Amino acid sequence: MYFDTIIAGFGGQGVLLMGNILAYAAMGEKKKVTYMPVYGVEMRGGTANCTVVISDREIGSPIIQRPVSAIVMNRPSLDKFGPRVRKGGTLVVNASLIPEQAVQFRGVDCLLVPSRDLALELGNERLANMVVLGAAVRRTAVVRVRSLKKALYGALDQRYHNMIDLNGKALELGARFAADNGHP
Repeated sequence: MYFDTIIAGFGGQGVLLMGNILAYAAMGEKKKVTYMPVYGVEMRGGTANCTVVISDREIGSPIIQRPVSAIVMNRPSLDKFGPRVRKGGTLVVNASLIPEQAVQFRGVDCLLVPSRDLALELGNERLANMVVLGAAVRRTAVVRVRSLKKALYGALDQRYHNMIDLNGKALELGARFAADNGHP
């Protein structure tokens, strides 16, 4: 088993946290993992991305040229990383910030997630990243959603442990959206 993904967006969208949670979830399933964050000096509002590689064997490098999957949270990230997803791969798109007509990639499974609308169902639009992560994990089946929920304890600073239940609900909501919007 080998899986790699690039998660990208603006600083402040929780992109690095998404990658961190995915990495913790994979470790919880006893898989080999690399996690490599990349961000500009601007941080909030600047660009941010991370790579996560998950395998059942030793991983040679955290650097990804043609990912199996990408999660893009904004248009500049779609433009940069969308074309790099391998044919037969999966592209998960934050449809709250990226119009459907911009997502035109042949041979790639594209899932457009209305993250803001779904997050608002839970009363907090800042949960959009968790909704998208839940959808991506359900679509790719790289780890179990249950493992993502457990990973929140390791990935979130203890100050935010009171938010774990709500983040878990957002992950589940995203996973349900992906299940209800199956492969084309």
